[in-house]
Amino acid sequence: MAASRSGPAPGGRTFFGHPWGLATLFFTEMWERFSFYGLRAILVLFLIAPPSDSGLGMPEGTANALMGVYLAMVYFVALPGGWIADRVLGARRAVLVGGTIIMLGHISMAIPGGAGFIYFGLFLIIVGTGLLKPNISTMVGKLYEGQPDARRDSAFSIFYMGINIGSLAPFIVGYLGQNVDWHLGFGCAAVGMAIGLVQYVLGGRSLEGVGDAPGHRLTPAERRTFTRVLIAVVAAVGAVALAAVALGEFTVDNVTVALTVLAVAVPVIYFAYLFRSHEVTAGERVRLRAYVWLFIGAAIFWMIFDQAAGPLNVFAEKNTDLNVFGWQMPASWTQNINPILIISFAAFFAWLWVKLGDRVSTPQKFAFALVMCGLSFVVMSIASGAAADGTKVSLLWLVAVYFLQTLGELSLSPVGLSVTTKLAPQAFASQMMGVWFLATAAGDAVGGQVARLQEPWGNVKYFLLLGVFTLIAGVVMFLFARSVRRLMGEGRAPKTLETGRL
Repeated sequence: MAASRSGPAPGGRTFFGHPWGLATLFFTEMWERFSFYGLRAILVLFLIAPPSDSGLGMPEGTANALMGVYLAMVYFVALPGGWIADRVLGARRAVLVGGTIIMLGHISMAIPGGAGFIYFGLFLIIVGTGLLKPNISTMVGKLYEGQPDARRDSAFSIFYMGINIGSLAPFIVGYLGQNVDWHLGFGCAAVGMAIGLVQYVLGGRSLEGVGDAPGHRLTPAERRTFTRVLIAVVAAVGAVALAAVALGEFTVDNVTVALTVLAVAVPVIYFAYLFRSHEVTAGERVRLRAYVWLFIGAAIFWMIFDQAAGPLNVFAEKNTDLNVFGWQMPASWTQNINPILIISFAAFFAWLWVKLGDRVSTPQKFAFALVMCGLSFVVMSIASGAAADGTKVSLLWLVAVYFLQTLGELSLSPVGLSVTTKLAPQAFASQMMGVWFLATAAGDAVGGQVARLQEPWGNVKYFLLLGVFTLIAGVVMFLFARSVRRLMGEGRAPKTLETGRL
């Protein structure tokens, strides 16, 4: 029998009663999220700022679309990133390499050398996050192999609190970016990731060998096949890019559209593959049918929710009175409202789901999340109407919007993580967590393209129509909740201790 990790050695350092290895991973993830959410808070504002203010002067529609596909690709690459760690690098090296690439991406964006440095930096951050994000969570789980579920759940609850703390980065990055210099803000994000990497390396011994070796290392023949496929894919993408350049079609708008198509097509193809796979049993196919409905609901939710970094951030900048006791608050600070509310209400929701038990099903929780998200955009439409004559509205409007979205997030995000592990076919259990991230990728990518309609429609119509659409999706989910639950074979609500941002 394999030895289990039973906890810290007598007299050893502990972290809230857990092995110090959890602290190493906690602070690595916290600083990575610091860099991610810091950049997220100022990217669109930088893109649309005029060159006279050191911005790129990009049209709002293009900037929102670029933000959408950037967020989409960050989650999209979690699937290949997990595979590379499992087959080639091992989780521990994947996190180190990924964090280093993320840091280099932020450094590239900190260089005031024009749009090229920005695009290259975003590309590096996407690649690095794909290596770091899925694998650091895997390492947390492996620290507790052979231990009771309750202890592992406790560890993940602590770990996710690190994510929430890191997501408060706009207080620093946003202030520096908006009030001092955009590139200084990007540089601050790089410093945050560097701090995370230093403590990750120094704390490596506390990980007790977790993630040192790939779980299923490629054989020499598989490695040769992988290399050939990788070269072919890179060559094909390069050929398409060169052809687009030659035809004068290699533009930011066209690239965002192409990546949006990719983000939507991949989950469709993957689900089709799962339904046809001989490794999926008849009972698992029935549960997959239920999961497809939940996946679509999640994609719609994230399509609306993650517009916080684009349209809502711009509304805060242009249409919201940010004067607080005579001091002008940076618009990027409004991005802190949601994580503060998450920290405030996460424990309550974890208690609530346990208290309600199987009286509220997973589809009903998803439906509630969609209704709350839809209502948030209806509120945004009302706020936009109040600001239509050029009057700046109270910050409380945005607080109300983010409050409704937070209620939705806490009803969908942790529940979705849990139900994914429950409905995953046995043969694809590890890959299905990556599939869950594809819902975020698809929603963010489509949301970025939909945001192009904001300018021609106007704020009132834009927020109202999207809000009503999401409300209708929530009502439909409520109406079919019993049917979806029957497909799931759900008899009790899953545990949802792992609350927090992604």
